[in-house]
Amino acid sequence: MNMQIKVRVLGLLLLLGGISACSRKAAGPAVLKADNFRHHVEHFNRMEDENKANAIPNAESWAWMKANIPLFDCPQDNFQEIYYYRWWTFRKHINQTPQGFAITEFLVNRNYADKYNLISCALGHHIYEGRWLHDQRYLNDNVHIWYRGNEGGRMKKLLNFSSWTADALYNRYKVNQDKAFLLDMLPDLTSEYKAWEKDRRTESGLFWQADVKDGMEESLSGGRREQNARPTINSYMYGNATALSAIAGLKGDNALASLYKSKADTLRNLIETKLWNSDSSFFETVKKRGAGPFAGVREAIGFIPWYFNLPDEKYDAAWKQVADPHGFNAPFGLTTAERRHPAFRTHGCCQCEWDGAVWPFATSQTLTGMANRMNLGASKALADTTYFGALEKYVESQYYRGKPYIGEYLDEKTGYWLKGDQERSRYYNHSTFNDLIITGLVGLRPRADDTIEVNPLIPEAQWDWFCLDNVLYHGQLLTILWDKDGSHYKKGKGLQVFVNGKKAGGSADIERILINHKPL
Repeated sequence: MNMQIKVRVLGLLLLLGGISACSRKAAGPAVLKADNFRHHVEHFNRMEDENKANAIPNAESWAWMKANIPLFDCPQDNFQEIYYYRWWTFRKHINQTPQGFAITEFLVNRNYADKYNLISCALGHHIYEGRWLHDQRYLNDNVHIWYRGNEGGRMKKLLNFSSWTADALYNRYKVNQDKAFLLDMLPDLTSEYKAWEKDRRTESGLFWQADVKDGMEESLSGGRREQNARPTINSYMYGNATALSAIAGLKGDNALASLYKSKADTLRNLIETKLWNSDSSFFETVKKRGAGPFAGVREAIGFIPWYFNLPDEKYDAAWKQVADPHGFNAPFGLTTAERRHPAFRTHGCCQCEWDGAVWPFATSQTLTGMANRMNLGASKALADTTYFGALEKYVESQYYRGKPYIGEYLDEKTGYWLKGDQERSRYYNHSTFNDLIITGLVGLRPRADDTIEVNPLIPEAQWDWFCLDNVLYHGQLLTILWDKDGSHYKKGKGLQVFVNGKKAGGSADIERILINHKPL
C-alpha cells in the first residue's frame, strides 16, 4: 500500500430509516456466514479442560460469540484462528457478580486483587477490546463496579495501577455513541484524575510512578520502589485529560473542557521537552521523579505517547527501533527493552521481569501507537509493511505446544511462554488483539463525528481478499471487504464498505476511504 494515501471523500448521505445512534439493528452480517467459523470454537472447546467456568461456559461460547462479535475472514489461517481464539478467551473472563458483570485479568484468584478477583492494570485494554461487543452490558457493569462498587465509591484498589480509563471510555463512545453513559461517568473520572494529581504529580508538573504500579515490574529503567517520571503514566494522564476535555465538551461544560485541555497541553509540552532524550532519539524514563538523569535505556514504554496521538512527526526517529534487530525487533515479537542494552534479559527468568522479554500488554500498546502514527501519513521511519510484519509476529507468538495460547510473557528468541504450564498464566486477559485487527489491520478508525473512516494497514500485495463483517458501529452494522478481482466474495472488485448491507463506498485500491453519513 502506498503511504502517500489518496483520500476519497465520498460525501454519501445514508438515509437509514430511523436507526438511532445507540440502537442495535436486527439484521446480521451482510457477507460472511457466522457458522463458517464455528469450527474454530469447537476446536478451542476440545483443546483443554474447562477447569473454571464463569458467566459464559464453553458450551455456550459459540452462541455468545455469534450474538456479540464482528466476524473476520482472511486467507491466512493463523490470523483468523487467533482472532476467534481471543474472543473465546475474552469471554472466559466475564464473571457474574452480585453487582453485575465483572471482567477479570486472571482466571485464578490472586491475593493482590480487589473484590471479585478484579485487577485494574489492564482495564484500559479490556475497554478497547470489549467496545466491539454488540452487548455493552459487560463493559458498563464492569466500569460501574470499579468506580461505584465499594458502597457507591470506587474500589479500594482501582488506583493500584496507572490508568488510561477516561481515554478508553471516550474511545468506546466513538464506537457506540452512548453519550448518556459517558456523561454519567464524568464526575467519577474527574475525581480519579484529581486523585492521581494529588498522589503522583511532581512540582515540575510531570507524574511519577514505580514500575510495578505500571504493571511493568523489574524494568531496566527503574525498580519496584523507584519513583521515576515514566512515559507510561505521563502519557496516560495526557490521554485522560484530552478525553475529559472532550467529554466535558459533549456535556456543554466549556469551563471544564478548557481546564482539561490546558492540562493536556501542559503535559504534552512536558513530555516532549522533559522525557524526550535527543541523544537516543527516544522517550525515556527520567529518574528521581523527573529531577534526575535519563535512565539511559530505550524501552517499549517510549512508544506509548503515540497511543494517545501525542507527538508530532519530528519525533518519528523513535520508530526506527521497531524494525532494528538491535532495537526491539526479535524473532517472536517486539521486546520490552532494546536488545542492544548490556542489561537486556539479566533480571532472571520467570518472575515477571520487564527487562526485554515480549509482553503482549506492551505489544498491543506499541501496535496501537504505530497504527495511530501510520494513519497520520507517511513516515520515513515506518515502511508500509512494518505494521503487518509486527502484527504477524504477534499472531505467530500466540501458540504453545501447537495450540492457540495467550499467557503472560515469552522468550523473544524461542517464543516459549516463560510461565510455562503455570495455571495462572493461561488465558491471561492483559492485552488487546482484536482491536488491532479491527482498527489497525482492517483500518476502521473510530470517530465521534458522522464519518466512517477506513484505512487498512495491509500491504496491497499481501492478501487478495479479506472481510470484516457484523461490526456494530454508531448503531449500524458495517462490512468492510477487500476483493482484488471480485472473484472471492462476488460483491465486486476492490475495497468496499457496506452499511446495513448496502454499499456505501469503495475504491479500486487499498487506501483511506471517508464516508459522510447521517442516520435519521
